[in-house]
Amino acid sequence: MNTMADYWLSLADYDFATAKSMLKAKRYIYVGFMCHQTIEKALKAIIARDCSEGDMPPKIHNLVKLSIRANVAEEMNIEQQDFLADLNPLNIEARYPEYKEKIAQTLDKKVCRNFINKTEELLCWIKERL
Repeated sequence: MNTMADYWLSLADYDFATAKSMLKAKRYIYVGFMCHQTIEKALKAIIARDCSEGDMPPKIHNLVKLSIRANVAEEMNIEQQDFLADLNPLNIEARYPEYKEKIAQTLDKKVCRNFINKTEELLCWIKERL
């Protein structure tokens, strides 16, 4: 792997540790947000690995588009693709007050524990491709 890929992967690992900390703290909206960030940065690690030196991964947050750009979308099973779709809105909605309350109502300990488990599985899967 190159330095940029290592950089993005270290950010993904850091964000995943933060997601687990947010679960312990019962800050459920941030569990979803940090799970999204984890997968986003892991996908960007693959993209960075394949970029020319000096190029950066695209400044987008859509996980489906990033998985396509990373050339892993077609390898993903339906559950993984569905999980990307579940995580996608948590990036934007967690940031804006008008969405926070609505999304907070859908997140509880059980849902967030499931997010953590699926994020860990997908992160490991992505790392295998690096």
